[in-house]
Amino acid sequence: MNVVSTVDPRDGRRRATDLTETDESRLEAIADQAAGAAQWLSGLGRLGRADMMDAIAASLESRRVDLVAAAEAETGLSQARLDGELTRAAVQFRMFAAVLRDGGYVEAAIDHADDTPLGRGPDLRRMLVPLGPVAVFGASNFPFAFSVAGGDTAAALAAGCPTVLKAHPSHPLTSHASAEAIESAIRDMGGPDGVIATVYGEEAGRSLVRHPVIRAAALTGSVAAARAIQAAIGERSDPIPLYAELSSVNPIVVLPGAATDRGDQIAEGLFASFTGSGGQLCTKPGLAFIPSDPGADHLVETLRGRVAASGGTVLLNERIRDAYEDRAAAFERAGAHVSARPRVDTGAGYTVAPMLLEIGLPDLTTEIADECFGPLMVVVRYHDVAELDAVLATIAPSLTGSIHRGPDDDAAVVRRLVDVLAARSGRIVFDGYPTGVRVSWAQHHGGPWPSTNAVHTSVGATSIRRFLRPLAWQDAPVWILPEELRDEYNTIPRRVDGKLEPGVA
Repeated sequence: MNVVSTVDPRDGRRRATDLTETDESRLEAIADQAAGAAQWLSGLGRLGRADMMDAIAASLESRRVDLVAAAEAETGLSQARLDGELTRAAVQFRMFAAVLRDGGYVEAAIDHADDTPLGRGPDLRRMLVPLGPVAVFGASNFPFAFSVAGGDTAAALAAGCPTVLKAHPSHPLTSHASAEAIESAIRDMGGPDGVIATVYGEEAGRSLVRHPVIRAAALTGSVAAARAIQAAIGERSDPIPLYAELSSVNPIVVLPGAATDRGDQIAEGLFASFTGSGGQLCTKPGLAFIPSDPGADHLVETLRGRVAASGGTVLLNERIRDAYEDRAAAFERAGAHVSARPRVDTGAGYTVAPMLLEIGLPDLTTEIADECFGPLMVVVRYHDVAELDAVLATIAPSLTGSIHRGPDDDAAVVRRLVDVLAARSGRIVFDGYPTGVRVSWAQHHGGPWPSTNAVHTSVGATSIRRFLRPLAWQDAPVWILPEELRDEYNTIPRRVDGKLEPGVA
């Protein structure tokens, strides 16, 4: 068996772990356990799974010091950032506990047998039920919130789906420790092996999605990774969905009034947004459209000064570091010039210098208007707001689009820009920055390809829908029905004979 290694990106030092890549026999055992665990999760019911979600959150928080230390050594991210991210992971589990207790997510509907214009209609009852065991691929840039202890895992377990996690090679020890925290909470509730499990190694990931027990897969990663997983899924005799959150450039438009009214504030916000966490966020703004006029010159100059005075930032792994440097060089060759870059001693690890590039709107190409994962942003100077409509419509769709307005900016212009951005993104941000994705009921984290490959969100309450399917019962005896579909059950919202009935607390 191949030994799994880990690398500290701060110094590039590689060391062996006690973990080994998952072979076929171990994967088969994991799949069998996952199939058996589905019945236990179903038997818990919504309220039992809600208690499980709360217990997992508490278990993660009880191991905070060790988890954060493990992640810091494998990612180079700051202790403060990782501490906050672990809190976010716990919040996600607790949010899904609330989703389960609310119960509206099952979309229960009852149509009693009745006469219709087409004749006698049968009794029909419908709700969403778990898909079965699912595969989750951990992300490199969020060792907690989008990895083993992340939102995909929380949503899948809440839905009632055993979850097999493919650990990201950038943080195997963090993945292992996170899984142990979750497994501990499940064992304390009497849960069996297989409710969650972790596999290691690229081949194990491909074998995982080819296994007939797996009913769906979720990924936060690159387009190349999604295509590799989809190719493996394509080898199955029965297709399964892949829910993938991928590439996003997240354009920000600063209107003239905003640049004049609060240029210093916007400059500081842009700097924090594109350099935070080393610029390794799917919501990092890659393009900032800023007016080419005296009122905005101060904003750009302030932003240049902020970048020039900054220090180096450690990227997550060698592949990301190399891709960042290659993409930055490609942008320069395509015509973007370096507006600001600090002098940085890169050392032996994966440290890079943040970069601010600049280009005029007429010279913006599709190559420059692309994602660069890391602390780089391109400032695009424009003369007339009317020029933006056509350009924004040619930029690859993103997770977000942002607009900064001033007190005197024309509302009709804002409306027109919103229409363009809304057609090509999943979240419109006003007078703010796209980094920072609130975990809540109303959140949508997704967008048209290539930002995601589905209409579903990967953050927020409705992300649970990815791991559910509809099932209808026709003329079923009462004893076989789920309690949510029995006439006397009224504690969750249901649509009965076409009328929405609120749940009774």
